[in-house]
Amino acid sequence: MYKVFLVDDEPFILEGLYDIIDWAKLGMEIVGQAENGLAALEALKDLPVDLLITDISMPRLSGLDLIRQARAIHPDLKVIVLSGYDDFAYLKEGMSLGIENYLLKPINLEEFNATLHTVTQKLDESKALVDEHSIRILRDNVMTRWMRQQIGSAEFHERAELLGITLDKPKVLVALLRIEDSPKAAYEAIAELFAGQPRIVVFQDMDGDLAVVFNIDDTVEGARDAEEGLAQMKQTLESYRPVRIAAGSIEAADSQASVSYAHAKKALEYFLIFKDRDLIRFEDLGLTGEALGPSLTMDWDKYPKLLLARNKEAMDEAIDEDFHQLATMKGVTPEHLQLVVMEWLIRFKMQLKEIRHTEEPDAFNESLARIRTADSLEVLIELMQEIAGQTITALTRDLKSPVIQQVLNTIHTSYNEDLSLKTLGALYHIHPVYLGQLFHKEVGELFTEYINHYRIEKAKEQLRTTHLKVHEIARNVGYWEPGYFYKQFRKYVGVSPTEFKGLV
Repeated sequence: MYKVFLVDDEPFILEGLYDIIDWAKLGMEIVGQAENGLAALEALKDLPVDLLITDISMPRLSGLDLIRQARAIHPDLKVIVLSGYDDFAYLKEGMSLGIENYLLKPINLEEFNATLHTVTQKLDESKALVDEHSIRILRDNVMTRWMRQQIGSAEFHERAELLGITLDKPKVLVALLRIEDSPKAAYEAIAELFAGQPRIVVFQDMDGDLAVVFNIDDTVEGARDAEEGLAQMKQTLESYRPVRIAAGSIEAADSQASVSYAHAKKALEYFLIFKDRDLIRFEDLGLTGEALGPSLTMDWDKYPKLLLARNKEAMDEAIDEDFHQLATMKGVTPEHLQLVVMEWLIRFKMQLKEIRHTEEPDAFNESLARIRTADSLEVLIELMQEIAGQTITALTRDLKSPVIQQVLNTIHTSYNEDLSLKTLGALYHIHPVYLGQLFHKEVGELFTEYINHYRIEKAKEQLRTTHLKVHEIARNVGYWEPGYFYKQFRKYVGVSPTEFKGLV
């Protein structure tokens, strides 16, 4: 039942509205009434309402003012205005507020009924959109948790059945798409492409990547079906450039779907060095289980610190020591070492982008080509040191003026405080307007955009790693108005904080 609230300063009008309409037949029910706008506004603060029917001329708070303030409480509220005044100015202002109709008293019952039917249709359409969005969020959540091994098989299949997800073939191949231009439209295009094919599941994971799961037979034909699906995706997304499609390995559906997903994630990373490709298959990278195993892991944690310190000498020593130690491990081949160097090239590029907060031009292509042809450990070490040196050079070239560096340091350490160009300008004795211009010039981003983006990233971390409530996290990262936090979070992430937390 849709909920209706009535407002009129004439009691007999209110009584008449109860009797002249079969509200239940319309799927509506009257949940409250008031004889003035102020009383109505107070009631609406605690009452869920879909439709407001209000007089326009009332004591204490006019109908038009009531509509404005009620919309702040219920943004999707539908409104029908009743009035004894055939005044164009009233009508014009009412229409500017997005009302459904402006009806003159005495009410024309046929017109009133027709308006209510129209409102019901609009509410039905809105509800269908909300339900569809909710199902999509739930679908994304369930599939992401399955791919990350955060849900048991029995629980997953139970929820999959409720959501209309059919995965009854023995194998899966997971493909991930990263699309910079119009990702929402691309999502819709891929969802439409595979609509009606229940064994191809499309969802969006918590990283914002579009995932497509191909459920296939354990046959040559099954693998061919998955390849055909990848080709169809490429063709469908021709107008969405750049598009990066990473295909994982074919794995057992019940027990190894997460492996295919992890392999697709790994393949996505390689677009950092294979920028000319639009499709990378994990199997083509030669990343065998042995090459990816724990025996080849190296301590990366010290390297970001050496980068920030721009300490080339210490960096060279650390690389030399780590790679010589790696070369002595049992079963390590030259191919393994090449893969490690390529992996670290990706890490250096990602670290550089994280520090600079801008897309880094490809400065490593020559090193990449030499990695593939390197035939000795010494050559690989030299290449690794060159890559590290290029990264340090890029950082040194990007040195900010002292005042902007101080501002960035303040943001990174005190982002949860009340920071503005005015307060920072006073702190560093520089005019806030000039500080804003200098910040934009050197950082390549407006001050407000930068700090909002930084705070939202910190909020995402807390949503992933803590059980704090959303309003507590908002305070922790510097937002004192929860409404503004929700708005900024949705702007940068595409979903609300609550939806994002549900996907973690």
